[in-house]
Amino acid sequence: MTKFLSSFSIALLTFCFANAQGEQPNIIWLVSEDQSPEFFPMYGDNTVYLPHLEALAADSVIYDNMHATTPVCAPARSAIITGMYPTTLGTHNMRAYNEGRDTNQPELGIPSYSPKFSTDIKPFTTYLRDAGYYCTNSNKQDYNFKISKDAWDQTCRYCSGEQKANIHWRNRGEGQPFFAVFNFQITHESQIWQQQNNKRYVTPDEVKNIPPYFPDDPVVREDMATNYSNLVRMDKEIGVIISELKEQGLYDNTYIFFYSDHGGPFPRHKRAIYDSGIKVPLMIKLPKNAKAGNRNDDLWSFVDLVPTVLQLAQIPLPNYLQGMSILDKKTKPRKYLVTASDRFDGQVDRIRSIKTRRYKLIKNYDVSLPHALDVNYRKKMPMMRRLIALSEKGLLDKNAQRWFDTPKAAIEFYDLQKDPFELNNLAGKALYTKKLRKLNSLLEQWIIDTNDLGRLPEQEIIGYSIN
Repeated sequence: MTKFLSSFSIALLTFCFANAQGEQPNIIWLVSEDQSPEFFPMYGDNTVYLPHLEALAADSVIYDNMHATTPVCAPARSAIITGMYPTTLGTHNMRAYNEGRDTNQPELGIPSYSPKFSTDIKPFTTYLRDAGYYCTNSNKQDYNFKISKDAWDQTCRYCSGEQKANIHWRNRGEGQPFFAVFNFQITHESQIWQQQNNKRYVTPDEVKNIPPYFPDDPVVREDMATNYSNLVRMDKEIGVIISELKEQGLYDNTYIFFYSDHGGPFPRHKRAIYDSGIKVPLMIKLPKNAKAGNRNDDLWSFVDLVPTVLQLAQIPLPNYLQGMSILDKKTKPRKYLVTASDRFDGQVDRIRSIKTRRYKLIKNYDVSLPHALDVNYRKKMPMMRRLIALSEKGLLDKNAQRWFDTPKAAIEFYDLQKDPFELNNLAGKALYTKKLRKLNSLLEQWIIDTNDLGRLPEQEIIGYSIN
């Protein structure tokens, strides 16, 4: 691990740098839960009209290659709040820390625990607050480790109604810059079944784009229509925030980020190391709509969000960060990107992937398990139950069935340009041997360089300290 800047050094450098550079900008994060780019008009899907997001997109730079570090919420959010890989922090297992509970996964002998990493590693909002920012986190605080009380001026674990509405930049001091996070839970996986009987803005027959790893089935269409309808609900919530910004004269001079915490809510999306599970939408609106309409297809990761925000706020970057600023003109595009998958609830399945813009290698450490892990929570979704039933009856085609098959391949290799859905495993093809070996070598070096803790049993991680 690299050396860390002391808190005093950070604060001193922050003060000097901020005053040298001038006014600090306002920054907002609009965070959709459980959504892939493929569902949004700005990425080519016109199934649903999202007027507020589409207007924001017209004012923004669109990023085509943003990725979650992990295809599930809490571990991914640990990267978002620290700028570090969950596998380095020890936050890579889903719901390691379950606030308010002593137990986590009793059947595995795992209590609720907050990984023991250096106290110098902080939620980046503590640096923002030291620099004078008013920081709010509206519904929810789910970062897979215990967050210090000085991370936010206002936050809540889960809240609604008046309490949720009151977590807002409006409570800041006069002239105080703000950083505000708004999480939209209406698009969460759970809302597929919880919103089933509520108004639909898209009918099952209007669903246009069914990916080839799903059957064109009435239940699949029903759940996808519900997801599109939930996007409409989210869009209305976003519209309220955008209207407030404009009414208060803040829209033009505020950086607005829109992204999702990982890929889509469906089977083979959430908890899947395929692009359907790790690739997310990202739009950034710059002050005065600078560069509006531009697109960027460089490879980006959630570890890049912290250095981006700190740089915008004119705060020197602590040297433990593992990402780079998205908006820094000096940033060189990365040649490859690594993502990780480990424990989901009571199911342990270590997987690593590395990708370039064209090729992707997936390494499965336990081939005895199917990709379709037996996660009870997911079985609440009608689509999941339907896929299981069709699989058991042998009624899925090979593209849909492969997700359920065992043993799975130890190595998967895909040409993302020719095969964006990752259906045709090229690992056994001589033509790709050299490329596969190169990516595997880079992955193994990344595991060493980042001190990937996925190699350790979780019981050891509970007492493991990063120094």
